[in-house]
Amino acid sequence: MHVGQAGAQMGNACWELYCLEHGIQPDGQMPSDKTIGGGDDSFNTFFSETGAGKHVPRAIFVDLEPTVIDEVRTGTYRQLFHPEQLITGKEDAANNYARGHYTIGKEIIDLVLDRTRKLFQTNLVPYPRIHFPLATYAPVISAEKAYHEQLSVADITNACFEPANQMVKCDPRHGKYMACCLLYRGDVVPKDVNSAIAAIKTKRTIQFVDWCPTGFKVGINYQPPTVVPGGDLAKVQRAVCMLSNTTAIAEAWARLDHKFDLMYAKRAFVSLSCKCVFVSHRLLVKTSLFLKVIEYSEILIA
Repeated sequence: MHVGQAGAQMGNACWELYCLEHGIQPDGQMPSDKTIGGGDDSFNTFFSETGAGKHVPRAIFVDLEPTVIDEVRTGTYRQLFHPEQLITGKEDAANNYARGHYTIGKEIIDLVLDRTRKLFQTNLVPYPRIHFPLATYAPVISAEKAYHEQLSVADITNACFEPANQMVKCDPRHGKYMACCLLYRGDVVPKDVNSAIAAIKTKRTIQFVDWCPTGFKVGINYQPPTVVPGGDLAKVQRAVCMLSNTTAIAEAWARLDHKFDLMYAKRAFVSLSCKCVFVSHRLLVKTSLFLKVIEYSEILIA
């Protein structure tokens, strides 16, 4: 599910990478003499194959304003996506949550839910419900630096626990981990992974909650990471993506709560919001943010 301008742009780049990894052409076709992937059909979990042999992404793009998704409709991979899964409105919410949630968003929400339901009904792979995972990726290096650095499994594993490699701005050293899922790609062997994780557990700066002291889940894909030609990331021998559940992410919610207070103190956008939502609803949003911070704090204390 790719939502909004950033979501649609990231999704477009993501599916381009998936196609490059599995040898799928921009029109969704796969050459009969394909050698990429070595006969691996794992991509069927996120591509649907039609009777004509075309591979269609199991994805939905949604945006209230059509400009960004129109770029997908007219771009290089325009024949890859199903037209019904590219959903747009007529105008954006002008950076106003209430306008998007209570008025303009309501115009397309039923269509989005219907498309999601149809896609979900054909999903054979169940996924656990993860509320707010912290995503981390390593190594993030340019092509110029790649020639001068040799990154071992231990190096990239340690990098996943550094704030500089996270997709959310928070300091994991100020919280406790409840679970970690490490997904490795490329030249990686289980022995090196076990050694790296054992070293991580001995570090005092990385703490787990008492009721889940060994919360690591590991996956290894031996195919090297693929990069988009002309992109900013260097092609490396190995990489790792980590999804973790940590109380440190409460920092992000606290910042959002603080920004809400600052804007509401100046009555910023209040005149526009009043047209779309009652005051009681605004207070519910504020209360919800506050409770999230409290819940994470209680886990940290426990």
